[in-house]
Amino acid sequence: MIKIAICDDEKVIREHIAELVEKQGANCQLELFAAGDDLLAGEKHYDMIFLDIQMAGRNGIETARAIRKYDEQTVIIFVTVVKEYVFEAFDVGAFNYLIKPIKEERFKEVFDNALKSVNRRQSKTAEPTLFVKGTKHSVLLKQKEILYVENKANRVVIHTVKEEIEAWYALKKLEEELGSGFYRCHRAYIVNMGHISGYTNDMIDMDNGDRIYLTKDKYPEFVKKYMRYIDDGGAADV
Repeated sequence: MIKIAICDDEKVIREHIAELVEKQGANCQLELFAAGDDLLAGEKHYDMIFLDIQMAGRNGIETARAIRKYDEQTVIIFVTVVKEYVFEAFDVGAFNYLIKPIKEERFKEVFDNALKSVNRRQSKTAEPTLFVKGTKHSVLLKQKEILYVENKANRVVIHTVKEEIEAWYALKKLEEELGSGFYRCHRAYIVNMGHISGYTNDMIDMDNGDRIYLTKDKYPEFVKKYMRYIDDGGAADV
């Protein structure tokens, strides 16, 4: 669901843009505003905003500057009757602009490109998940909620922040499916580096208090990968 705001002090323009959006057939949730202050109330996030530049009270440029203080990602498309304002609009990170009266062909071109930008951003920020067929129930897990995976005989136990899940799974297969934030520290364990609180040359401390075996031969490689993980902003220093 794409969240879209339309802000214009002319009702006929707001409704016209809304009709054009609906014609594109995208899965959207629309909210219409008659003033910049109304749009800013609550500092709500929108994936895309159509923003009139020449509005009474707080104009579109001032509104966009206020938006950028709490949301750097939203795609802003300015709507104006005066082209000269367009150059100032790009100073606040505008994605594109539309000139009134809005032509449907031009709108479709701008909207399609904006939608692609939104989809790219959402795919980058989407949380990695893992679908697990457990012995008792199947569940879609957020990878960040997995603490560690433990191999037990012919099954695995996935320890999460909420529960333990037993599954008929090969540890090697799980290692391949989990993201780069996980490390196979022992033949029987995979740890989520985001939940490590400390380590020695043969043990890893998890932030829930559990201690996991670390193969001594893997210690140099583990330290290297964990330090790289921290440097990339994946976790706090231990």
